[in-house]
Amino acid sequence: MPSILHINASPRYANSDSLRLARHFIDSVQAAAPGTFELETLNLFDDGALPAFGRTAAAAKMSVFTGQDQTPDQIAAWESARAVFDQFAAADAYVFNIPMWNSGVPYVLKQWIDIITQPGWSFGFDPHKGYSGLMEGKHAVAIHSSGVYAPGVPAAFGSDFSSTFFADWLNFVGIHDATHVRFAPTVLNADVEGTRQLAETDLSDAALLFAGKLWALQLVTD
Repeated sequence: MPSILHINASPRYANSDSLRLARHFIDSVQAAAPGTFELETLNLFDDGALPAFGRTAAAAKMSVFTGQDQTPDQIAAWESARAVFDQFAAADAYVFNIPMWNSGVPYVLKQWIDIITQPGWSFGFDPHKGYSGLMEGKHAVAIHSSGVYAPGVPAAFGSDFSSTFFADWLNFVGIHDATHVRFAPTVLNADVEGTRQLAETDLSDAALLFAGKLWALQLVTD
């Protein structure tokens, strides 16, 4: 059965606008294609959700690159990172909810990306052709929210390095079938509910296409 990995990059849970929209999308996919997929959710801000990727893990990575033996501590760190990647790689499709933090993505999402974006795992490299993504054939929906920033606002109201960075990363690892939906602004907005409804409509439409892809995947695996 096809699987969806939902990556929740918000710590606000019941108060999170992006998470509310992600659940709306997942519910819409379930309504359109009941019983066609398994769902797993990774709450990045939960304690212990991600292993540290610091000095030991970095040394383990360089040992792999240089063909040197890893120490026991390095082996453990590398295996912990690999487990995070394996969870990512096992999924057929992804739902990301991403609140903008200081014009960028929340730090735990960047940590998750830095853990799984390793050569030979999510991308390859050829000295003549450059980088190539290894996650081809996957599908993704990314939901972006921001309190003040919105497309077209004056520069004094912020910049968006969040959705642009994330779209670039998806492309880098080979996930080219990606839909991005924005809910913004969530604070400086005289009609916030109207803006939310527009985002929900976009997600409902995207859910129908997403469900069709899951049906197709199920037919292949049956």
